Amino acid sequence: MSALSYYDQVAAAADFIRTQSPDFPKIAVVLGSGLGDFAASLKSAQSIPYDRIPHWPASSVVGHEGRLVVGQAEGRPVAALAGRAHFYEGYDLRTVTFSTRVLGLLGVKVLILTNAAGGVNAGFAAGTLMIIDDHINLLGSNPLIGPNDDRFGPRFPDMTDVYSPRLRALAEEAAGAVGMTLPHGVYAASHGPSYETPAEVRYLRIIGADAIGMSTVPEAIVARHMGIEVLGVSCITNAAAGVLPQPLNHEEVLETAARVRGKFISLLNTIVARLNESESGR
Repeated sequence: MSALSYYDQVAAAADFIRTQSPDFPKIAVVLGSGLGDFAASLKSAQSIPYDRIPHWPASSVVGHEGRLVVGQAEGRPVAALAGRAHFYEGYDLRTVTFSTRVLGLLGVKVLILTNAAGGVNAGFAAGTLMIIDDHINLLGSNPLIGPNDDRFGPRFPDMTDVYSPRLRALAEEAAGAVGMTLPHGVYAASHGPSYETPAEVRYLRIIGADAIGMSTVPEAIVARHMGIEVLGVSCITNAAAGVLPQPLNHEEVLETAARVRGKFISLLNTIVARLNESESGR
């Protein structure tokens, strides 16, 4: 076990990344299962494998490459995390959100969290991209549990607008610019790795969830703890259990993500370009 405190481990990772990328972007994107092609599309890109970054957790899930990419989208600087650590891999939530902490110390101001999710809302077809308006934490835990380090943020951070209204409006405008209409919805996080049962999906619908996944919520909570503005986008890769008369599997998730690759990259490129324009004027 490292003798360094958690804060010092985060700082060590940030310091290492600065040696590789001194002018780190203010905007970062976390890419969900099967959505890593956005990182591959970046121009003038520099790639840092996670296993080179001190204390950074590995991601062992198929569809998560495990590298930090710094490059340009539409000529605008952006960092992309191709892969994330998950609670169901056996990590605690402090480890799951380690990368978010590092991004905060690197000066990231806007974090775009993407994920592959099951469609609880029966009106969402596979391949739908959904703007996250709010979330429901069903992980049974919270990444802020334990002693609070004031260098990261306050003991009791407000979660009224976890997903920035400004960024949600900007994402809608970006979607319109590329001929897309994005529905809005509530994302629920369960810890997995088993998919939900039909009874659980009925419960999720009753409590107001439109999509269900196994990530994003811890990162969003930690980002807001650090004062980072958050935008969330779910790719509905399959109907949740009981919505359609067929079993669920990870291959379907990856196949659907591959099918929407073009529009997903186009949407993110446009969002990043518009974000950089708006950030320069703030």
